[in-house]
Amino acid sequence: METPRQTRVIAIGNQKGGVGKTTSAVHIAAALAERGRLCLLWDLDMNHNATRQFGVPPDSFLGTFEVLIGAEKAVDVILKPGEIEGTDLPDNVHLIPSKRKLEAIGQVLAQQDKFQAPQDILLEPLRGLRGMYDYIILDTAPNATPPTVAAYKAADYFILTAQPEPWAVEGLNEALRDIKAVQSRGNEKLQLLGVIVASVDKRTRLAIALTEYVERVFGTTKFQTIISRSTVVPDSQRAKQTLFQSAPQHPVTDQYRQLAEEIEARIVEFAAATLARVANG
Repeated sequence: METPRQTRVIAIGNQKGGVGKTTSAVHIAAALAERGRLCLLWDLDMNHNATRQFGVPPDSFLGTFEVLIGAEKAVDVILKPGEIEGTDLPDNVHLIPSKRKLEAIGQVLAQQDKFQAPQDILLEPLRGLRGMYDYIILDTAPNATPPTVAAYKAADYFILTAQPEPWAVEGLNEALRDIKAVQSRGNEKLQLLGVIVASVDKRTRLAIALTEYVERVFGTTKFQTIISRSTVVPDSQRAKQTLFQSAPQHPVTDQYRQLAEEIEARIVEFAAATLARVANG
């Protein structure tokens, strides 16, 4: 029998769209997978961009919607590399796909059981997956949909993403308030693992201003690795692949490798700090 893995559940998001959230989720999973970790990428966004990233037709497979309404078990809807013709999941990366139908999840849940707490819909599915993966990466929607709220309630860690654009700071602040709120209302173990600044062209004043703001407000919580702006990212999306498949030697790919190394080091650091607090009472 295979030894159970120590699963870490990481939600990735920002209360603002168009900030590289899904790109970060996909490439963090791929980078960790390259390091030999078994990763599950769970697409919780009705826009299903993580699903489309790998060429998976969103309406062709059971996935997030069916799991969250209780019609399917999470383990039964997981897609794995080599299983689906025309898709190109990297080695060690599995996927629970999403679809547009997910936008009706709130209404469906209310019809099923008006006393059900939507923020708890991920707790049981994730319990069934713990021990199977090293990392479960939750790609959340850029608004407070039931799956997004449930991700805050169920995750061990949260990673915020930002890009140099006018509303990025507002989205970061809103997400940070949500993290603090859920820590006091049912998920006290949730920790902000870090803030990623991505799609950065260091020649622009907006990029410089955002980076300085994140460093000032979040301090050492900001990851040292900054993801540069490059056309190689949309090129990989059009190819339905990750950068690790389409451009493995590109500098941006190396940045995601460095980011994955930072993430793992920070998790070890956080775990040691938690043990020290427990030991000291």
